[in-house]
Parts: sequence; structure tokens; C-alpha cells
Amino acid sequence: MCTRPAHRGHHHVCPACRVAFKDRVDRPRDRVCPNCAGALIDAGSDLEVPRRGDRAGWRVLEVLLRAGVTFHATCCDGPGWRPRTMAQVRERLAAAERTGSPAAEALASADVDAIGRRPRAARG
Repeated sequence: MCTRPAHRGHHHVCPACRVAFKDRVDRPRDRVCPNCAGALIDAGSDLEVPRRGDRAGWRVLEVLLRAGVTFHATCCDGPGWRPRTMAQVRERLAAAERTGSPAAEALASADVDAIGRRPRAARG
């Protein structure tokens, strides 16, 4: 049985301003950044927001969010593996380009060698 609270709130992020806001209300609405009036991106409830001065961390987060990778958890397991450095991002994007895999799928893969590899059908 899952022991996580049902409504933990979601982080809404503006990568341009390097700010994040946690909203505990689950109402669908357009959220805008109070600094630049740009649209905030719903990053999910399990995001570890980088410090404002961590340029590399914000760059990685921006690449992930622009590719459609978020930090929404399905249950107790969390959102899964996510890259933390630009080297990990570049490595996975190169593998995605080489194999023709979607960028979001490659960025969420912990094993670079598994990117683009299709699961084998069971023999019966």
C-alpha cells in the first residue's frame, strides 16, 4: 500500500527566471511567472529544484522540461531516474539521435546502452 500523501502539490517552474513555485491546489489553470509573465511549466511533485545560482542544474532542468520529461511520481517509486549533469544529457541525446529514439525516452533512461533497444518478444 502506498504511504505517500495524495496531494503533495506540484512545482511550477520558469527556467528563464530560475524560479519555482509549489502549488497545492489541483485546479487546472494557466500559470504565469510573476517576474517575466512567461508560462510556468508543471514539473511535477518530486522535483528537486536547483538553487538559483546553479546554472548547470537549471540548464539540465530546462532541457528535460523542454523535451517533455517531468517529475510526476506514479506511486511510492518516484518519477524514476533523471540526468543531473549536462554530460549525462548530451550522452543520452546523442544515443537518441543515433538510434532514432524519442528524446524524452532517452533522457529518462538510466542505461545509455539500453536506449533504442526494443524488448524481445517472449518465445513460447
